[in-house]
Parts: sequence; structure tokens; C-alpha cells
Amino acid sequence: MPAKKSTTPNRAFKVADQIQRDLADLIARELKDPRVGMVTIQAVEVTPDYAHAKVFFSLLTGDPVEAAQGLNAAAGFLRSGLFKRLHIHTVPTLHFVYDRTTERAADMNALIAKAVSSRAKED
Repeated sequence: MPAKKSTTPNRAFKVADQIQRDLADLIARELKDPRVGMVTIQAVEVTPDYAHAKVFFSLLTGDPVEAAQGLNAAAGFLRSGLFKRLHIHTVPTLHFVYDRTTERAADMNALIAKAVSSRAKED
């Protein structure tokens, strides 16, 4: 008889997704740190033992270094807010990392537009 597949990866994705939604709400409604401006939570990666969560964020305006410092300083407050909302045994320690994906995408779009315009001038 084949072994039953583990549901742990699906559960980890569900927990990470719930953490992402709850963190976005907590940051928008309850966090009063002036260093943290308009933050978007892009993704959350949770370790298999749920001890740590790496939270990737981007900014609409502001300094990414200051925002990361503000979020990491408020990590305990945010973790306690998550503890009240999540119904899991271990709420992970939060580590905030600035996500440069949107900046890279904008740079790539600008390069593509420049290449297309230079090619149109040549034709």
C-alpha cells in the first residue's frame, strides 16, 4: 500500500498566506511608526517548524532601509497581534526583507522600451 502524502507543504502555504493577510491588516490599521509608510506585503516564507517567517515587502514611497528598521523594531508587536488572530501553536518570529522585484521590473520595462524605440528608429 502506498504511503500517504504529507499535507505539510499545503499547510505551510496556507499559514504563510494567512500571515500575509493579517500582517497587511495589522500594519495598515495598528502600526503607528512614522518610518513605515505605504507598505505592501509581497510574500511570506515560513520555515517548516514555523519558528521563523521571512516577510518580503515593498514600498510605494519612502526609504526602504528606514522602513525595514521600523518593521523589524515592531516585529514583536506585530507577532503578538498575529498570535491573537492565528490559531496555531507556534507563531513565527518575523524577519522583514525589502523586495526589489518591482524596481527590477520597472528597470527591465524601461530597457525594453528603449530597445524597441531604438530599433524603430533604425527601421
